[in-house]
Amino acid sequence: MSHPRVTGAQATLPPVGLPGLDPSLSRLVSVDGVLADRGASRLWHVLDTGDALAERGIEPIGTIVAVHGNPTWSYLWRALVNASIVRADAGRAAWRVVAVDQLEMGFSERSALRRTLAQRIADLDALVSELGIRGPIVTIGHDWGGPVSLGWAVENRDRLAAVIALNTAVHHPEGADLPFALRVATARGMLAAGTTGTTAFLDVTLALADLDPEVRAAFRAPYATVARRRGIGGFVADIPATPDHESTPALHRLSAGLRELDVPALLLRGPRDPVFGEDHLDDLTERLPHADVHRFEGAGHLIAEERPYADVVLDWLDEKVVDAAAAPARSRRSSAKKRTGTVTGADAAPAGRLWDALDARRDDDDTAVIDMTTISRAGEPLRVSWRELSTRVDEIAAGLDAFGVRSGDRVSLLVQPGPTLTAALYACLRIGAVVVVADRGLGIRGLSRAVRGAVPDVVIGEVAGLAAARALGWPGRRISSAALPAATSRALGVEASLSDLARAGRGRALPEPPSADADAAVLFTSGSTGPAKGVVYTHAQLTALRDTLAAHFAVTADTGLVTGFAPFALLGPALGTRSATPDMDVSAPRTLTATAVAAAVRASDARIVFLSPAAVANVVATADRLTDADRSALARVRTFLSTGAPVGVELLRAAQALMPNAVAHTPYGMTECLLVADVTLPEIEAAAGAGGDGVCVGRPLGTGEVRISPLDAWGRSADETTTEAGVTGEIVISAPHLKRGYFRLHLTDREARRGLPARWHRTGDVGHLDAEGRLWVEGRLPHVITTADHPVTPVGVEQDVETVPAVERAAAVGVGPVGRQVVVAVVETDVRRPALASPDLTDAVRAATGQPLAAVLAVPALPTDIRHNSKIDRSRVAAWAERVLAGEKTSAL
Repeated sequence: MSHPRVTGAQATLPPVGLPGLDPSLSRLVSVDGVLADRGASRLWHVLDTGDALAERGIEPIGTIVAVHGNPTWSYLWRALVNASIVRADAGRAAWRVVAVDQLEMGFSERSALRRTLAQRIADLDALVSELGIRGPIVTIGHDWGGPVSLGWAVENRDRLAAVIALNTAVHHPEGADLPFALRVATARGMLAAGTTGTTAFLDVTLALADLDPEVRAAFRAPYATVARRRGIGGFVADIPATPDHESTPALHRLSAGLRELDVPALLLRGPRDPVFGEDHLDDLTERLPHADVHRFEGAGHLIAEERPYADVVLDWLDEKVVDAAAAPARSRRSSAKKRTGTVTGADAAPAGRLWDALDARRDDDDTAVIDMTTISRAGEPLRVSWRELSTRVDEIAAGLDAFGVRSGDRVSLLVQPGPTLTAALYACLRIGAVVVVADRGLGIRGLSRAVRGAVPDVVIGEVAGLAAARALGWPGRRISSAALPAATSRALGVEASLSDLARAGRGRALPEPPSADADAAVLFTSGSTGPAKGVVYTHAQLTALRDTLAAHFAVTADTGLVTGFAPFALLGPALGTRSATPDMDVSAPRTLTATAVAAAVRASDARIVFLSPAAVANVVATADRLTDADRSALARVRTFLSTGAPVGVELLRAAQALMPNAVAHTPYGMTECLLVADVTLPEIEAAAGAGGDGVCVGRPLGTGEVRISPLDAWGRSADETTTEAGVTGEIVISAPHLKRGYFRLHLTDREARRGLPARWHRTGDVGHLDAEGRLWVEGRLPHVITTADHPVTPVGVEQDVETVPAVERAAAVGVGPVGRQVVVAVVETDVRRPALASPDLTDAVRAATGQPLAAVLAVPALPTDIRHNSKIDRSRVAAWAERVLAGEKTSAL
């Protein structure tokens, strides 16, 4: 659709017919100029829902003032404008929305004045006054509309209800380069040509999102001529990149003023932004530590065009402003640095600290940690005593303090499990630094996303990790785990090694330890059900995990652990018992062999063995290599645990045959709560047939609790929960060692707590409780199949299908529209390429289950996650099956 071309300098209404824009909400407002513009009268274009609400007889509870950036206009906020009207019509909280076109931009007036940041803040204030907006007021800004809206907020706190910002920044460090995109735009000879003389800057910005052509044309509509694009160039020229820039003082005033802003704050970010990086978000969260933060993975600079932000904003205002208005006034600020949430009273701190055992055994020469990857000339693995480990931890902790690492700083650890990682981790915890743990099992893209998103202040790594940090531009000062040649250190940007820090810390006093409710760690999930999420634990929660583990499995100083599962590889020192990690790549569980487990057990005289399901499978597969000495060592094991994903009974039996005197356990947990429930092999066998579909994972550990949130016909979980036997729904948990929250994922946090009291969590798993109070897991909530009759959970169907001799593994997935899906079985079997299963195999599979199957497809291998090598990616399988059954050419999964 073509629209009239706007060429003049005067303000005008936008052309009719722009997608998503109601022309009745557009208005022109005459405002007296201020500051350098005093004496003039300027005409603004705004989108304003005030009259629309008045016509409906609806009194708004306040006003949202929305400020666009460069080179967009008020059209950016059309989703918020429209959603606010829809909600008001539905009887929900009504907000007036005023989305402005800043002067020189959009369809507002053009003038000869070059507008600085201070001028634009004053301009906005004059408009707000002219419109008679009193309060409460919420500001929302994007890009360079962020400083303008936040600058106004800082100067008008008495009328302020909340502040919201999307992909913006309020501080530019002295001496730091501008983002590459802005360096190009501001380069000599490029500014006028790229921003005003041509549409290059506009084109590049709009290319940052996959926009519908008509939407792209709507954004371009106000900028058809050189004269109408002068504001774009003026905005770029006003970027305060140097201390002597005209707008630097105003930026400093507003950025400093944010520290005193105590109204609710929401920061939304699209991480794929070449303009504003994670460091800009980090700076904002440091100035607004009470802010709710959400990073929309996969979104970029034009987040408002890529994600449904409008409902997010209005839901958040319901919770933080509308609902809170009736509650007693309370401080919303946190004193802790870089916090993204609060700890409730349910987080009663357990006794002691995570490093108590290290302190208690600091004069003990018995073995604490055994490194099976470092072998001496005598053929013996490296052994580190409690005395050596405790001393090393203290020295590195004091050295980190001397290096400038402070309580609340985030430290990314890119080191393989072993004595070095153990010492570095406990040193960080001792001084209150927050350890960030994301393993290579995420893959290089997933690992990079995790590390960059955590914005570490320091990265401690081996050469491979440091090289990745350098190549991929990860933030943070660099420390090498081992001493490196000077040339290598320079190339990798390394400032010191752990040995350097230990020498610097020798004899130096340690700072005060952190409080129990301070953040201790950000542990990243496996990424098997979407982008990896950073799970935040406090010191109290990690200590509670230690205590739960010690009590349930009767761990003593003489127990000894072999840990082939990364999350538990670091708990030995906390439990006060010796630990050994087998010779393997912990991030690739299938590298573990039976002989490596036996060697670690023999070296540590361990009575407990922790393994992941994929590791167990390869241990069983390589059992024929065991010697008599290996088998004798394994016979001394008393407890065997496989955790991280469900383990089949046959595999457990095969593993226990290698450790005949051990009780096989398969605990249920997730990164958010590493231990939820536990069940033994004898209990699984006794429960067979008693609980219906799914995998029995036993009863809650310690004081933990489990409830079920029932499913509706559409596969959605209810707000209410139950402990009634046989009810299938989302599994809901609570425990003292449950995580505090997610790192900068406010929406994920909110959904995980939906309808629940404090310290409860929606796991995203589905299952049921049986009459004995045992929990059965039936799959993941996103994988529930919504048939016309009732929701179908996948695990029970898969268990049936996997009884067919020709089937190695199976995935049950839904194909078709929600509420009318059919069930399809995709089986891993002996075929060269994906295809429809043979008639004989199809008949056998259908005969094995009572669930009607629309089709049976055969593949040589089902896709699984990297970390566990066992969690089937059912979403990917379902999308593939839908394409195949739609007649597309059969392709690899």
